[in-house]
Amino acid sequence: MGRTLEDKKQIVAGLQENLSDTVMTIVIDYHGLTVAEITELRNQLRPAGAQCKITKNTLMRRAIKGDEKWEPLSDWLSDSSAFLLIKDDLGAAIKAYQAFQKATKKTELRGGVMDGQPLSKEDIKAIGDLPSQEVLMAQIAGAINSVAAKVAVGINEVPASLARALQAHADSDKAA
Repeated sequence: MGRTLEDKKQIVAGLQENLSDTVMTIVIDYHGLTVAEITELRNQLRPAGAQCKITKNTLMRRAIKGDEKWEPLSDWLSDSSAFLLIKDDLGAAIKAYQAFQKATKKTELRGGVMDGQPLSKEDIKAIGDLPSQEVLMAQIAGAINSVAAKVAVGINEVPASLARALQAHADSDKAA
């Protein structure tokens, strides 16, 4: 028995709700994956704040219709499409997908959309190669800390240098 019109409307509404919370969406061709492999992909994406949705292209097309942020997705809606909806850590989610793809060699990345901009395979790979948010914050904190340490050493060096100069002058007066 096929889906009723009411079921389809609920699916489209659910997709629209998911997309409203999503930062980036990636479209992959999942042809050839087993149910167990799709479940494994979903399990790998979940810790990164992402989910894998499989739905008919027609329903996704209806969900993105009129939404400028997601309309570029329509370029990749063909054949067997799975949608990786990334809500949190972009890099971690892309790395999780890349690890899955490397292990199975059955999926193909088509493209993605972020902030209304279409992303090519190369763009997505570049985002995946960026350090994680925690690593970037640690690097920034380290840079700020090193500047503060250099300022503290500089401030401490001025009185010490002045004291050495005064001591040298006092020593020269005693010798004379």
